[in-house]
Amino acid sequence: MGKTIYLITKNEAKIIAAKSAFEKYGIELKMLDVDYPEIQADTSMEVARYTALIAAKENSVDVIREDHSVVANALGQNIPGPYANYIIRKMPVERLIQIMKAVGDWTGFFDINAVYAHPDGRYLEYSFKVPIKFSDIQKGDPKGGWHSIMMLEDENRAFSEYNVLERVEVFNKNFVRIAEDISNGK
Repeated sequence: MGKTIYLITKNEAKIIAAKSAFEKYGIELKMLDVDYPEIQADTSMEVARYTALIAAKENSVDVIREDHSVVANALGQNIPGPYANYIIRKMPVERLIQIMKAVGDWTGFFDINAVYAHPDGRYLEYSFKVPIKFSDIQKGDPKGGWHSIMMLEDENRAFSEYNVLERVEVFNKNFVRIAEDISNGK
């Protein structure tokens, strides 16, 4: 292996997505097992940038922090956005379905952001969106919360019905771009 990159996450899906990208480029991926508080910010990019810069500097290693937001257009502009963890815990699926029925909008997207930071303070930002839609009935594992009604725009299966490996190529685009940039000396 050539270069080693540290990823800040405990999310298994993010680890799988990152490994799928970096292995193709001979880049070793390690987890940075340090807990950093997740700041409250208006965008996921701000959350990722803050953590990546602090972790890179404090640990003297190149670091990647990926953060994503889900947006349900029926809830308003960029909501829940970077506050998704809180809102998803507080708003049951049944309530979200009621709101979507009332508003008549079943669309949304994931805003996926990543920051690749160096210990000297340099960093690169990466971002893309994944269009999604919501179902009016829960599918798959009912304990999946919002994942039981969220679907890729052109699919009819909810995320709770997928194996995480089936969606890797949808969600690893930032990791692929980072791996390409590392291979090109950035």
